[in-house]
Amino acid sequence: MLLSFIVLFFVKCGSQQSNEGSQAQKKPNIIYILADDLGYGDLSCLGQQKFSTPNIDKLASEGMLFTQHYSGSTVCAPSRSTLMTGLHTGNTPVRGNRGKVVTASEGQHPLPASSYTVAELLKKQGYITGTFGKWGLGFPGSEGDPLKQGFDAFYGYNCQSLAHNYYPYHLWDNDSKIIITENEGTNEGAYGPDLIHEKTLEFIEENKDKPFFAYVPSVIPHAELKVPESYMERLREKFKEEKGFEGCDPGCKRYKTGGYGSQAEPRAAFAGMMTLLDEQVGEIVAKVKELGLEDNTLIVFTSDNGPHVEGGADLDFFDGNGILKGHKRDLYEGGIRVPMIARWIGKIKPGVTSDHISAFWDVLPTFAEISGAETPENVDGISFLPELLGKEQTKHEYLYWEFHEKGGRRAIRKGKWKVVAYDVKKEKPKPVELYDLDADPSEVNNVADVHPEIVEEALALMKRRTPSEIEGWNFD
Repeated sequence: MLLSFIVLFFVKCGSQQSNEGSQAQKKPNIIYILADDLGYGDLSCLGQQKFSTPNIDKLASEGMLFTQHYSGSTVCAPSRSTLMTGLHTGNTPVRGNRGKVVTASEGQHPLPASSYTVAELLKKQGYITGTFGKWGLGFPGSEGDPLKQGFDAFYGYNCQSLAHNYYPYHLWDNDSKIIITENEGTNEGAYGPDLIHEKTLEFIEENKDKPFFAYVPSVIPHAELKVPESYMERLREKFKEEKGFEGCDPGCKRYKTGGYGSQAEPRAAFAGMMTLLDEQVGEIVAKVKELGLEDNTLIVFTSDNGPHVEGGADLDFFDGNGILKGHKRDLYEGGIRVPMIARWIGKIKPGVTSDHISAFWDVLPTFAEISGAETPENVDGISFLPELLGKEQTKHEYLYWEFHEKGGRRAIRKGKWKVVAYDVKKEKPKPVELYDLDADPSEVNNVADVHPEIVEEALALMKRRTPSEIEGWNFD
């Protein structure tokens, strides 16, 4: 009897130690939530006064809030390309929203097969990978299809422009086109962001026992300004509209290819969309907690670029860029500086604010280090994992952006200095601007004449960048 007890004791202890060891060796889960056109001032933890974002604020209070984080670009597709590849817009394959259109209904120039994405990297490390929301880097069956770029699962919008409609006629479930019949001829049927959110939660639940990477590129709060009526009812009385937006309603040809729908109450709709997004973030966090994954899951929340002024959006009323100058399509701070929050219970100290200067192309090397992978050569990013863990952090020499629309735009951030060059593709470019962001984060005082040596240094760095292959793009 005594011998049996001793044997049973050691068997149970050995089993417990084995389970604990297995748990300790499990790679951390990663959930990366990417809002669409959410501005630096669109969160109440960063000063928003017209509505509140309590769940996102709580994420910040339980983790680290980055105050000088930058998107990959000032519009959607190139920003996501930098995120996936770890390459800034001088090097990443997709450098604009208006690249080569392969089909009229399914989107722009795709990521090439030669791209090495963060999803491919994590998949090689044993992660189950899924993306839920707006992809925008390759239509179904193309080489840029998410299923060909390292993702095991995809649900949502493949095309940039079709993601403008929140009551879509179809979504994609992996490589299957799902027709949403209740949305034909109406915008009161099945709300796309809700359908996508359900799939996100299912993915987390189904893969709770494996290391997973959930990339969640939400379509909120991009135009069009549409949200279920229950949210409008909650906010209608708070927001008195100055004027509505007349768009292209269901049934017209342009709506089927991405035209924004009409909205009589755009302010209430925008606040409702932000409220819904905040609640979805809260439900993702709650799901992680419910499954007992909090201590082994990094959750990141950010935005793909600055706030938009489309579809009836009232940027000035909501002060969506805060103190920053510019908005989407600008290379001023308001177009590219975005909130970033990182929460990892037990790893990241709660309630920390970081002024580390970072950008989307840092995400791939960061996730590589977290997963134990080697960082690929020739990426432009630097892992910010040391910053997350409170350790000594390597800093960028400079950050670089180029934007191919609006006459061509370039910008460099080097330390406290920001150099902005507009109309660089035109015969007569605008004078180069220089700002001291430490003293002037709103970019009010152009000091290019006072510090010509800083301007010259930045221009020299710009000329070192890889030339774009897009016709007519020349900065020399």
